[in-house]
Amino acid sequence: MSIVAAGPTRPSTTPAGKGVGPLLRGWREQRRVSQLELALRADSSARHISFIETGRSRPSEEMVLRLAEHLDVPVRERNALLLAAGYAPHYPETPLDDPSMDALRQGMERLIQGYEPYPALVVDATYTVLAANRGIAMLLEGVSESLLAPPLNAMRLTLHPEGLAPRIRNHREWRDHLLAQMERQIALDRSEPLRALHEEVAAYPVPEQEQGGNGEGELDGGVEPVPYFALPLQIEHGGRVLSFISSISTFNTPMDVTVAELAIETFLPADPATVKYLQSLVS
Repeated sequence: MSIVAAGPTRPSTTPAGKGVGPLLRGWREQRRVSQLELALRADSSARHISFIETGRSRPSEEMVLRLAEHLDVPVRERNALLLAAGYAPHYPETPLDDPSMDALRQGMERLIQGYEPYPALVVDATYTVLAANRGIAMLLEGVSESLLAPPLNAMRLTLHPEGLAPRIRNHREWRDHLLAQMERQIALDRSEPLRALHEEVAAYPVPEQEQGGNGEGELDGGVEPVPYFALPLQIEHGGRVLSFISSISTFNTPMDVTVAELAIETFLPADPATVKYLQSLVS
């Protein structure tokens, strides 16, 4: 369960060789914010924003960071904007196995361990699994060894035909949810590695027919279905259908690129039958 170091540093998606002006204009247009609106947010003037975007004025380091904050530019790309403006990066990118990350790493390990027997895992910006608890290990029983070789990727594990896909009873709905989630991230972060992953998993085959479980978690029976409060992940395990609602947590006001790109996903049991079954595994 120990958190592993992430893979090679993910490069910035900001095109090389462009000045900071065109890059800022690109983020502003992507966020659908006018020059005037951005100027009001950043306590500047539309004229000054225009001069920055056309290269007639070189923004200060503070202005670059202020504009990036109001445009909700990802932390990694804020460093790229600073470099394009001729300044040093503001945010470090510290490997997770660095001693300075001990408190963070140990805290996340305690968090996902304390969530057992319910599943929980830690992923980076491209869904590489950095840590997982025994609840996740239980769900991965029977997954192809090729998918379990490091680095594990949560999207591949979930949607690959040799992964969890054959056991996900609402595969089409869950697949649509995951692809839409990735599309929202791509629109915000413009991540080429994430775009490539999206294209890969979107091309995986979809099961022709799905089976649904009932409210007691059995594969058959006549019990009325449970009224879920959010889209559940319904997955077969040990002859039963378990139902989970996922929740994703990120860090508030991150000051490090690595920390900014971490996400902790937890799976809350969505019905009494799932709670009873998981509790029986540890009793």
